[in-house]
Amino acid sequence: MDMLDLNFLRANPELVRNAIRDKGEDADIDRFLKIDSHRRELIGRIDDGKHKRNRLSKEIGVQRVKGQGATGLMDVTRELSREIKILERELKALEDEMHEVLIRIPNIPHPTVPTGKDENVIVKEQGTIPQFDFEIFPHWELGSALDILDFPSGARVCGSNFPSYKGLGARLERALINFMLDFNSNRGYTEIFPPFLVNRSSMFATGQLPKLEDDMYLIEEDDLFLNPTAEVPVTNIHREQVVRLEDLPTKYVAYTACFRREAGSYGADTKGLLRVHQFNKVELVKFTTPETSYAELDTMLDDVCAVMEALRLPYRVAFLCAAELSFASAKTYDIEVWAPGIQKYLEVSSVSNFEAFQARRADIRFRRASGQKAEFVHTLNGSAVATPRTFAAIIENYQKKDGSVEVPEVLVPYMGVERIG
Repeated sequence: MDMLDLNFLRANPELVRNAIRDKGEDADIDRFLKIDSHRRELIGRIDDGKHKRNRLSKEIGVQRVKGQGATGLMDVTRELSREIKILERELKALEDEMHEVLIRIPNIPHPTVPTGKDENVIVKEQGTIPQFDFEIFPHWELGSALDILDFPSGARVCGSNFPSYKGLGARLERALINFMLDFNSNRGYTEIFPPFLVNRSSMFATGQLPKLEDDMYLIEEDDLFLNPTAEVPVTNIHREQVVRLEDLPTKYVAYTACFRREAGSYGADTKGLLRVHQFNKVELVKFTTPETSYAELDTMLDDVCAVMEALRLPYRVAFLCAAELSFASAKTYDIEVWAPGIQKYLEVSSVSNFEAFQARRADIRFRRASGQKAEFVHTLNGSAVATPRTFAAIIENYQKKDGSVEVPEVLVPYMGVERIG
C-alpha cells in the first residue's frame, strides 16, 4: 500500500517537504515527483501500446476472415508486444524504486502541531507535588531496601536493563496491570490478549519498519519480532479488512510485555526503571471514522489522565511539537508523571492520532453505505499506561518516613495489603 495518498503528494509537495523537515526525517519528495512523472509517462506508453496491439489484433482477425494474408500486421503486433514487455519491466523497477522512497515519507503533522524543535507545550498539570519532611530516595534505592526490585538477578539472567520484580514488588506490578485492564474495560474498551510476537507486515503497517528495525528484537529464523508495543498486534487485528461502520469507533485495551533494544540510548537515563529493554504496558487502540478521530483523541487522552488521577499521582500533559512526533503520528500528547525521588517528570504514555497513515499501510477500511467505495479508517493509540516509570513514581510519591511505601487506594484490592515494608 502507498504510505500517503499519491494525489495528495503530487498536489502538496511543499507541505510534504515541510513535514519531512519538521519531523527530522530522511525522505526525498523531489525524487518521488521525478519517479512519479516518469512512471505515469510509462503507464501512458504501455496503455497506448496495448490499445494499438488490440486494434491490430482485430484487423488481423478481419483479414483472416476475408482470407487475406496478415503477416505484416502480425510482425508489427509481435514487435509491439516485445516493446510492451520491456516497458513493463522498466515500470516494475520504477515502482519498486518509488516504494522505497514512499516508505520513508512520514505522516503529515496536524496543522495545530508546533513546528519548531523543543517547542512542546504543557497543556495540563494535575495533582499536588508532594512535600516531604524527611530524606527521600529514588526508586532503585527504595526497591532494593524493601527487597521488591532485584536488578542484579535480572542482569545475571539476561543482561543489564532487564529488571526483576520480587515479592510485593511483583505483586504491585501485577496489580497495576490488572487495575488498568479493569479500569479501561469499564470505560468501554474491549479487552484483547494478543500474541507477543509480530510479523514483518504488522511492524510495517504501524510504522515501526523500516525506520526502527535496529531498535527491535528479531528472531531471524522465523523473521518474527518481539512485540515492541501492543499497538502493533492490536492495530493489525483488522489488517486487510473492511470493518462495519456501525462498529466504529472500535475500542480495544490490551496488556503485553514489550521489548526494545533502545539502540543508541546507552548512558541516557538508564538508572533503575527509567529505560529498560523489557517492560509491561497496557495499551488503548481505537479505529474511527475520519471526521470523529480528533474528538476520539481527546476522549482517549481523558481516559489515560483518569488512570493517573485514580492512582493519585501528580502529572502533566505535553502537546508535542513536530520534531518530537513519531514517524507515523499526526498529533501526540505525552503524559508525564512526577517522580520526587529523582526530581523529574517521566513520560509514561503517548496518546496519538495516526489519521489514515497506518490504515493505508494495513489496508483497513470502512464503507459508509452498501455499494459505496470503501474509505480508510483513522487509527489512534495511547498507553494506559507503561508500568516501569509508573511503578517508580508510585513508590517515590508514596514513600513514608519509616522507609515503607503506602499502596495507592485503588490498588489495595489487587494487592491485599495497604503498605509495603
